[in-house]
Amino acid sequence: MIKRTRTEINKCIIHKVANKYNSGQNAFSESLVRFDEESYELLLPFLLKPFGSVTQSYRFSHHADVRLNEINKYTSDIFEDDSNEVFIQHSKNIVNHLYEQSNSANIKTGDVIVAYFEGIEYKDVLTEAVGVFKIESKVDFFQTYLDDDSFDVVVQKGISTKRLDKGCLILNSSDTEGTVVLSVDNNNYDAQYWIKNFLSVKYADDRNLHTQNYLEMCKEFSEEVIKPEFGKQEQSNFLANTVDYFKEHENVDYHNFKDEIFEEDKHKNLFEDYKQHFEKLNDVLIRNNFEVSDVVLKKEKSKFKTEIKLDTNIQIKIDVDAPDASAEYLEQGYDEEKKMKFYKVYYNTEK
Repeated sequence: MIKRTRTEINKCIIHKVANKYNSGQNAFSESLVRFDEESYELLLPFLLKPFGSVTQSYRFSHHADVRLNEINKYTSDIFEDDSNEVFIQHSKNIVNHLYEQSNSANIKTGDVIVAYFEGIEYKDVLTEAVGVFKIESKVDFFQTYLDDDSFDVVVQKGISTKRLDKGCLILNSSDTEGTVVLSVDNNNYDAQYWIKNFLSVKYADDRNLHTQNYLEMCKEFSEEVIKPEFGKQEQSNFLANTVDYFKEHENVDYHNFKDEIFEEDKHKNLFEDYKQHFEKLNDVLIRNNFEVSDVVLKKEKSKFKTEIKLDTNIQIKIDVDAPDASAEYLEQGYDEEKKMKFYKVYYNTEK
């Protein structure tokens, strides 16, 4: 969603956040990080690389006025006044706000990096961003050292550059819904803590959200209705046909989708009933018409389960990108002699 080829870290500071539930105390830095070349070249991609593959963005929310959202207020002030004093003070405010959300013993303490970036490319426009990153877990590593006339080794703990625990980017860019916010959370042990309580954001109402909601509904419909009613093969057929429809159409029309996917009216009625159930259960609105997001389709289809697992320790995996394969090359039957069901698979060559 962003490009970082021309991005630079303008300011950076590191604090430590405690856990209020355990009566811990935050620890603050009073000055900015002074990088050497090696640490700078390592830290920049570590912080920003996860956001290159993010498919959806968020917007700030608040029950009364979005301008009262804490993170929105602090970052807006930083964009308006990029002095070191304002940045350092608001970085402390951000950590204190994060601390106030630790209402459970499960919330982990850690290092908090607050950074001000310049030259981030978002939708072909260069802009600034404030990043907040929480390092919750550290790894063991060996450090060798010289002890008198021999080398020895000691185990130390440090930050792994392979994965960022939690992070967000607040861009100095907005649309009709508000300021653009990106977020990653690889330690998703408490989804409410980071997204809802700390950031207080909601998904942007765009094609990414519409595509995700519709595909999630189809996935759940296949699992809760088609699989128990019509079997695993029909479930795989439905999922493959759904992916094919999204690939073949730039825009999804709900009524056209039903007509193309389902042949019988009773199946259409089941889907219609489930759509209403899904909307009520998840408090979402499934759009009847929307533009397809290819990046979300690619991500969501990987969650579709098309394996047929049998009690004879055999599994049949159907390619979700091949909607006709199951119907044409897979047959189900019953063997009277063995008193067992069977699948017959047609093929030309093994791959």
